[in-house]
Amino acid sequence: MTDDLERVTAIRDPRERALTVGKLIDEYQNLINELSRVRRDTLDELLATGISQKQIADLLGMSKGRVSQLLTAGLKPERAFYGTGPVTVAIGAKREENRADPSDILSVESFGAFELLSESARKVGLSATHEVVPRPGNVHLNRPNLVVLTNPRLLPFLAQVMEADPHIRYVEDGDGWFLFDNSTSTEYRSPRDRGDSADYGYVGRLPRPDGKGTFLYLAGTHAPGTYGAARYLVDNLATLYKELKARRFSFVVRYSYEEGNRLRMRSVERVTPIYRHEG
Repeated sequence: MTDDLERVTAIRDPRERALTVGKLIDEYQNLINELSRVRRDTLDELLATGISQKQIADLLGMSKGRVSQLLTAGLKPERAFYGTGPVTVAIGAKREENRADPSDILSVESFGAFELLSESARKVGLSATHEVVPRPGNVHLNRPNLVVLTNPRLLPFLAQVMEADPHIRYVEDGDGWFLFDNSTSTEYRSPRDRGDSADYGYVGRLPRPDGKGTFLYLAGTHAPGTYGAARYLVDNLATLYKELKARRFSFVVRYSYEEGNRLRMRSVERVTPIYRHEG
């Protein structure tokens, strides 16, 4: 901080100095926000070990009232499940062929999933934008605060990335794509393929190819499963963060919807354990 202050003070051009000061203030404010979140999260962890608020206050040299205030103030800890900055939601597009001008489009369900995630991110103090990944599905995974939507049929490279998941992956055979649980040798073939109003979805955190972080991956066997995966995540965000933090994991959900409206949920439930990839 001292080095930054000396550097900005030494800038002779007032216009350049003003721009640099503004940028530094934004950077430090973001850092303060994240530190406040980490402090609140840490206080929650201390309470979970059985330490009282009075004992925490004595440890930190502050009043019990101040500790109580810190436990409710600032950013919610579950914000970190998405990342530490603006969230990018990359969505695989499908090609609409039966047109004079074939184009890559998003399904209603995958865009609905983005809207769920965007609203959830906003509630924990983050912004979210979406980007369309056209065929052949070359999505850029080596970046922070990333969520990827849609299955390997639209994003083929994700089938390889999912090999880092020791428990669940997408498999394709003569009957189409389905989720396979290696731990129980269970196949999760979409009920939608049989004409039922339901689909399966994958929810997981996978490693980036560059080894410098992770990204969230939500993928239905069909488009409704992607929406269902997002629905489960946003409805259980605080619980998932409390249990997993930012560790790698995966599980499968079953999403049931009303016939004729795939965005009107009947139920969404987890059908596998939450598998932790790192012990």
